[in-house]
Amino acid sequence: MKTFLDVRAVWRSFLTPEGSSFQALGGIDLSVGDGEFVTLLGPSGCGKTTLLRAIAGFEQIDSGAILLDGAHLTGLPPHRRPVNTVFQSYALFPHMTVARNVGYALEVRGVERGRRRAEVEDALAKVGLLGMENRKPGQLSGGQRQRVALARAIVAKPRLLLLDEPLSALDRNLRQQMQIELKDLQHRLGIAFVFVTHDQEEALTMSDRIVVMRAGHVEQAGTPREIFRRPATRFVAEFIGETNLFSGTVARIDGESAELRTQTGLALAVPAAGLSAGAKATAVLRPTDFTLAAAGLAGIVTRAVYLGADLHLRVAPEDGGPEIGVVARDSAAAPREGERVSLGYDAATVHVIRDGA
Repeated sequence: MKTFLDVRAVWRSFLTPEGSSFQALGGIDLSVGDGEFVTLLGPSGCGKTTLLRAIAGFEQIDSGAILLDGAHLTGLPPHRRPVNTVFQSYALFPHMTVARNVGYALEVRGVERGRRRAEVEDALAKVGLLGMENRKPGQLSGGQRQRVALARAIVAKPRLLLLDEPLSALDRNLRQQMQIELKDLQHRLGIAFVFVTHDQEEALTMSDRIVVMRAGHVEQAGTPREIFRRPATRFVAEFIGETNLFSGTVARIDGESAELRTQTGLALAVPAAGLSAGAKATAVLRPTDFTLAAAGLAGIVTRAVYLGADLHLRVAPEDGGPEIGVVARDSAAAPREGERVSLGYDAATVHVIRDGA
């Protein structure tokens, strides 16, 4: 895929009220392909919004370069960049109608009225708001206001759309609906989206690629499946979804399999690739990786939570160590709290993080 947005070694620091320096971006490298949906994901304060604002031109960088389709954006003011931003707060003009809100940027640029009306109608059609042109923002629901903000952002046909947690103010059901609609809109527009969120499920649902950030640095970049199934570091494994981490020492290597033994004595079979006897490593198993089996890791169910088709279990291993999270299918034979169970798993599919990651 051709690189469309290219962020090269971007640094940005701020002075704190106490007079010290806070490094928001520490040499960020990032590429976004033409028509790609990339999500910046990370905890609050990791630098994702600062990076988005730097791409938009609202934040000046200390060093580095930002290029769009090979042309340098660095130093250009926001209005001269072929980029539009959708904010978390929507930032609509409350005294203007939906049509005027959407067409305001075209009006400022002096676009002729007839063409402006046609462009506004086209943008509203894309977000499903035709017929609401004369309403004011106060007469709309949260989801409708979000669609107005999207229409306003795409009406000028930007080459790149930046979205700063635009769905965070919506309730869960509407948020899930808007995730699907936003991804569909991106496909129809055929332009690149850079999306900021701290919601892991949202990132996994919508993205072609996820960039996990931590303390101003990129921790890992990859497809949703790569990020979820093969986290590069312990931080990524813990941050993305629920997981079980088993840290220990490689006790022995037996062909393509290895035995990882934790400090409490729990022994797990893991792939031997890249490991050596005596090495420190961490095995990553998601709750769905375990099955209730006739033999395996033995433990006692300490908690069973019914969630419709699934049963979420907490199992205390008999060999000691932290409780294990397990997702099992609900059935008449499902275990209850206090019962003994055996947990099976496919050792060949276990992901292992070597010590230091």
